[in-house]
Amino acid sequence: MTDSFVHPYIPNTAPATKQAMLDAVGAASIDEFYADVPAELRLGRALELPAPLVAEQDLARHVRGLLAKNRSTDERLSFLGHGTYHHYVPAVVDEVINRSEFLTAYAGEPYEDHGRFQALFQYQSLMAELLAMDVVNVPTYDGYQATATSLAMAGRITGRRRVLVASDVLPAKSSKVLDFVRVHLDLEVVPTVNGTADVAGLAARLGDDVAAVWVETPSVTGAVEASLRAIADAAHAVGAILVVGTDPVGYGVLTPPAEQGADIVCGDIQSLGLHQWYGGAHGGFIAVADDPTFIMEMPSRLFGLATTDVPGEVGFGDVAYERTSFALREEGKEWVGTAAALWGIAAGVYLALMGPQGMRELGELLLARTRYAQQRLAAVPGVALGDDALHLREFTIDVSGAGLTAQGVVEALRRDGIEPGVPLGVHTLAVCVTELTGQADLDRLAAAIGALAEASTDTTTQETRA
Repeated sequence: MTDSFVHPYIPNTAPATKQAMLDAVGAASIDEFYADVPAELRLGRALELPAPLVAEQDLARHVRGLLAKNRSTDERLSFLGHGTYHHYVPAVVDEVINRSEFLTAYAGEPYEDHGRFQALFQYQSLMAELLAMDVVNVPTYDGYQATATSLAMAGRITGRRRVLVASDVLPAKSSKVLDFVRVHLDLEVVPTVNGTADVAGLAARLGDDVAAVWVETPSVTGAVEASLRAIADAAHAVGAILVVGTDPVGYGVLTPPAEQGADIVCGDIQSLGLHQWYGGAHGGFIAVADDPTFIMEMPSRLFGLATTDVPGEVGFGDVAYERTSFALREEGKEWVGTAAALWGIAAGVYLALMGPQGMRELGELLLARTRYAQQRLAAVPGVALGDDALHLREFTIDVSGAGLTAQGVVEALRRDGIEPGVPLGVHTLAVCVTELTGQADLDRLAAAIGALAEASTDTTTQETRA
C-alpha cells in the first residue's frame, strides 16, 4: 500500500482503510478484483481527473463546463439511430413522470405503492395489446438485458445450449447478450442474405440440440424480417423456441411477431415516449403468451390483480411472485433488482395518448419517410442502397461509387450542422429517419451528400487529366 493519497470526497481512499478492507476479504491487492477483466480492456494508468475541488461552487462550475460540450440532437439536424432514436415525446409524458408519486426508477412495495402498480399494470396491458401477446413484464434495465434474459429462458425451458442468430444484430447488443449467456448458451451466427434471414441456411443448421432461434426485426440496418412464419415453423419442428427482438414502434401497422409464430418477443421501449438525450432512457420488455411454461421462467416482476387480506377485495400487486429472486433469493431464475419502472410509466402514458390509430399513423409515416429517404439518397450518383429489404426507420447506403468514405461524409456534413448517420464500415453509412425528420430535412441530406459526391468526382477527374 504505497499510495498515500486520501481523496477529500472518498473516505475509503485512506491507506489504512483500504488495507483493512483487503484484509477482511483476504485479498493481497485491489488488482485481484479485476482478474477476470482482460488486460487489453484495462486502462493501465490513472484516470485523467482534475485535482479535487474543495469548494462546491468550483466543482459545479467544472461540471457545467463539461456538460456544455454536449450537443443534443435537438440542436442539429440528426439522422442518428443505431439503438437510440429521436422520436417526439408529448409534453404530458414528462409532466406525469415528473410527479413525486412516480419520480423514481424503483418499482415500489405492495404496502405503499398501489398507484405505481396500477400505472405499470396499465403499461403492461397496453404493450400486450400492441404486441398481440398476453403477458408483459415490468421493464428491465434495457433491451439488451431483456433479450439476454429471453434467450436464457429458452435455454432453461428446452434444456439445450445452441442458439442460432438469424439476423444482423447491433454489435453492442450482441456483445452484451453474449456476456450474459455465454456460460450456459452457445451463439451461432447464420449469415443473412440481402439484409434478412437466410431461411434455407438456418434450416440446415437446425437440430434437436437448438434451444432458440434469435431474430432481430428491424435488424441493426432497419431491415424488417419477411420470413418470420417460415422461421417459426422450422424452429418449432425441432422443438426450438423463436425469440424475436424488436422495437415496438412499428406495430401499429406491421404484423406483430406473436402473430407470426414468435414464442418470446423482447426489446426496448425507448421509442415509446422516452427521450434520446445523450444515449437515451432505456427499458427492456419481455412478452409471452399466457402459458405457465414461459411465465414461470420470467425473472422480472409482473403486476396484476391480486387478492388482499380483505375477503373479496382485490388490488394491484405482484403476480407469480414465488418465481422471482425476491422470493427465492439464490434459487430464483435470475437475479431481479431495481426495475426501470419510471420508463414503463412513461411508455404507458405515451401509448395511452397515441391509441391504436395514433400508432398506426406513426408506423405508416415512418415507413413512408424511410422509403422516401432511400429513394432520394439512391438517386445521388454513386450512392447505392445496402439491400432490397423493407426497412423501418433505418437503412444503409454505400458511398464507395461516389468516391467517398462513410467517416468522410460524417466529418464533412458535421461541419454544416448535420449528423448524417453512423458509419458501419469504410463505405457504409446507417441513416435513421423518424417523424421528426421532415421531407425538407431529407432533401437537405441528399443535397449535401450529392455535393460531396460531385466534388469527389471533380477531384478525381482533375487528377486523371493531370
